[in-house]
Amino acid sequence: MSTTANRPAKRHEGHNVKRFREILGVKQESLAADLGEEWTQKKVSSMEAKERLNDELMDQVAKALNIPADAIRNFDEEKTIFNIQHNYEGSNNGDGSGVINAGDIGSNACTFNPLDKLIESYEENRRLYERLLQSEKEKVELLKAKG
Repeated sequence: MSTTANRPAKRHEGHNVKRFREILGVKQESLAADLGEEWTQKKVSSMEAKERLNDELMDQVAKALNIPADAIRNFDEEKTIFNIQHNYEGSNNGDGSGVINAGDIGSNACTFNPLDKLIESYEENRRLYERLLQSEKEKVELLKAKG
């Protein structure tokens, strides 16, 4: 009995070209223009439907998309999605859950109470306001004395 692990991966080079083109945000018309005058959007669409592309065409497409031809040939969408899902920063805390626990934070743990910091800032603002008010009172007294 054959399993998916035993079967060689079936690559569809035309579909891979399409996926890279879409990822890069390149329209079929734009790729056609980059490939040359004899290319049209319809011809690009037909190329993307082919399972295998000849080496010369693959190199030409890779150059137009500014990526290595081997990247197109060996692109595996399932593996790419798996890697993205399992390898982003913070996705693994060791237990496979993908959840970051407070104990996992280590040296990045909060070493102060945020409420204390908020109260400190209110107190500082109050002191600044009182100094400003005192300064304004002194100005008023000076103006009264002159007048």
